[in-house]
Amino acid sequence: MADTYATLLIERHADGYALVTLNRPEALNALNSALFRDLSDFLDAVEHDDSVRCLILTGSGDKAFAAGADIKEMQDQTYAQMYTGNFFALGHDRITRFRKPIIAAVNGFALGGGCELAMLCDFIVASEKARFGQPEINLGVAPGIGGSQRLTRLVGKSKAMDMVLTARMMDAAEA
Repeated sequence: MADTYATLLIERHADGYALVTLNRPEALNALNSALFRDLSDFLDAVEHDDSVRCLILTGSGDKAFAAGADIKEMQDQTYAQMYTGNFFALGHDRITRFRKPIIAAVNGFALGGGCELAMLCDFIVASEKARFGQPEINLGVAPGIGGSQRLTRLVGKSKAMDMVLTARMMDAAEA
């Protein structure tokens, strides 16, 4: 079966896993509604497919897993539009309902929504080049995909507050 998506590259492997690559290298794999829609559609397609027992989620290129939410897509939205449109829910909700393991393979930046996407996965495997961060404070907003809650559980309150309130990045060794 051929999997064709505008923002994802899919490689199915005979030994039971699918490599899902976020494919927006021109935007450092920034998360937008098209990417979340494609990811949700793919998860729907393999949910009951016994030939796929787990997913590995990664980013194209070596610079970024995902550099966060696509600010260009959101910049003209008002708070009310973002709130009622529930921009992040499609991806977040679908990933949390997926019943097979998802491994985040992080190489490069996992910032903001990208860091939160990695934290939604069941496991995170990080290369030495991986950098995790929550730089939303620089835009005057808080993490939007449950990042402040998940980050606190994963790294502790002190490091999470440091990252969220100062936009400090954490390298793979520290993470």
